Amino acid sequence: MSRTYAELPGLMTLMTGDEKHGPSATSTLDVLWVLYDRVLRTSPDRLDDPGRDRFLLSKGHGPAAYYAVLAAKGFIPESWLAGFGSADSRLGYHPDRNLVPGVEISSGSLGHGLPIGVGVAHGLIARGLTSPRVFVLVGDAELDEGSNSEAVVYAGAAGLPNLTVVAVDNQSSSWGWGAGGIEAHFAVAGWSVTRVDGRDHAELEAAFEASGDGRPRLVVATVEGES
Repeated sequence: MSRTYAELPGLMTLMTGDEKHGPSATSTLDVLWVLYDRVLRTSPDRLDDPGRDRFLLSKGHGPAAYYAVLAAKGFIPESWLAGFGSADSRLGYHPDRNLVPGVEISSGSLGHGLPIGVGVAHGLIARGLTSPRVFVLVGDAELDEGSNSEAVVYAGAAGLPNLTVVAVDNQSSSWGWGAGGIEAHFAVAGWSVTRVDGRDHAELEAAFEASGDGRPRLVVATVEGES
């Protein structure tokens, strides 16, 4: 049975422990829900479908919201949530693609998801699969990692219209972004960029569905800062 958005907090409370990274997880909750509820063309019965959309969680150190959404959409049993982080659980503190159905990449070490997403998007086009889209969720602080800068420049030069990066901005970057914000750093590399309220589901959906005019797309989702 598919759950509703209102039931997600209850699912998240089933997961406990010091490594839950609650603020990191809750910052992504609305983005994840809108993607899986309204945008992504994927489902538990399409895990091996070459034509499915791909979602890559690069911000993998706070996966509780991700696990809750996967459970709400039937990718994993809800009964798994209570075992979060235990030695015999499939749901580790970082998501493992070999253990969790629906997880496309193992993540947690920051700065890997965006470069992998660029490779996945490029690979799909090379195989003639032009319909599937690739979404990568990153955190604003994670973008401090140099590997992301290389990926941003390459993706802009290559085009990659099937790639969308969602940067959840909770103002936790070490050095800030200066004039123009995160989006200026992507725009100068040739990306289509926009900024929306990361808690407004209608704004998020519209931004995810908007065309990038043949370019990779960045959606910056602003949420409250970590306290």
